[in-house]
Amino acid sequence: MGVLDGKTAFVTGGASGLGEAIARAYVAEGADVIIADIDSERAQALASELGTWFITLDVTQEASWANAVATCDRIDVLVNNAGITTLGSIEEVTLDQFRHELDIDVLGVFMGIQAALPKMKAHGGSIINMSSLSGIKAASNLVAYNAAKAAVTLMTKSCALHFAEKGYNIRCNSIHPGAIHTPIIDKVLAQSDNPDALYRSFVDVHPVGRLGRPEEIAAIAVYLASDASAFATGAEFRIDGGASI
Repeated sequence: MGVLDGKTAFVTGGASGLGEAIARAYVAEGADVIIADIDSERAQALASELGTWFITLDVTQEASWANAVATCDRIDVLVNNAGITTLGSIEEVTLDQFRHELDIDVLGVFMGIQAALPKMKAHGGSIINMSSLSGIKAASNLVAYNAAKAAVTLMTKSCALHFAEKGYNIRCNSIHPGAIHTPIIDKVLAQSDNPDALYRSFVDVHPVGRLGRPEEIAAIAVYLASDASAFATGAEFRIDGGASI
């Protein structure tokens, strides 16, 4: 018996990185998992390996969300994990880059909640939004990412209050990882003129002296998807190696 037996979970950005780790953990705990990703080839391969489902999803497009959710009989758990990280200060990031960051990391979460809500209101469930340490703590070279993840943090709380006031029995929480060694970190390093120094700076932020592992984030995502977290809503779950202390 897994702690997620009988639950259907919809995981965006589920084909790699934290999304993949969460999908694997959910399947191991008995959930039916829908792996939603713009990379349909990778999503299909992972779904085939895990014996679960995949859906091609562009989180920036309302029609893509509508089509994806329409294929689901029910959704008990929505994990808004799809995201990007744009490196740069206020003087370096272009308007197009800033908009692209917000399109994926903020509007993608907004549209995801709106799309999934009709599938969840009748029976309740859990919405888990992937924010970041950067949604709490600023960095001079992450102006777009700071703005996006801070927006996710407060959007989560607003939704949690709304669901509670409406009596929907849907809880909504945010996860705030520190730097986790996933492919997105490699993409950020590739934007730097000195990737070794940047990597060292990521490590140095964490008092524990290392980056996090995807499975350490997946573990809290399992808790938030399970009935054990029934009294948790509107909360920030900081899994950051002490970086926010």
